[in-house]
Amino acid sequence: MLTPYMNSVPAVIAKASAIHNPIIYAITHPKYRYAGAGCELYAFCGALFGICSMITLMIIAVDRYIVITRPLASIGVMSRKRALVILAAAWLYSMCWSLPPFFGWSAYVPEGLLTSCSWDYMTFSPSVRAYTMLLFIFVFFIPLFVIMYCYIFIFRAIRDTNRAVGKINGEGGSKDSIKKFHRMKNEWKMAKIALIVILLYVISWSPYSCVALTAFAG
Repeated sequence: MLTPYMNSVPAVIAKASAIHNPIIYAITHPKYRYAGAGCELYAFCGALFGICSMITLMIIAVDRYIVITRPLASIGVMSRKRALVILAAAWLYSMCWSLPPFFGWSAYVPEGLLTSCSWDYMTFSPSVRAYTMLLFIFVFFIPLFVIMYCYIFIFRAIRDTNRAVGKINGEGGSKDSIKKFHRMKNEWKMAKIALIVILLYVISWSPYSCVALTAFAG
């Protein structure tokens, strides 16, 4: 069930990394600066791939939450086709948050040393501030909260299962209970891989988020 989601994460991150290659050129060529359509395209791609990465990681966390905490309810629920539909919805959601700067709600502008472009979080107009605030809420804080919620309950489910299996083993447990325990251990291994990816992503974006929020706050 997790495979379609996990396959999409490296692809999105690779695209985001490829978009940032021009920074090297800009640093080594001081006269080069982003401007116009090139700046907007660069910022749009960075926003699209970054948002889609976060939403995809949230979907992975929810998937692990359902499989581990509600194993019976998850049987037969997810298929490859349904997973692809969910991923398409994630891309559409990301697109909806990446396109507004093209239509006057905020803007894509050069930032920092003018070696990269991003959405405008420095202008203090009501429109720009509203977009920045909503962007952080709906593409960073809410997904992060959902991920934290899912993994808290995953940890609790694993802990409770370990305790239950320990009691069953002490009393001479059944084969079905042992099989269930091993199945959950396998699911937990996949959940840990997803958690590591999520933590690395959040850690890598947190400094930028802090800078943007500081500028937003004035």
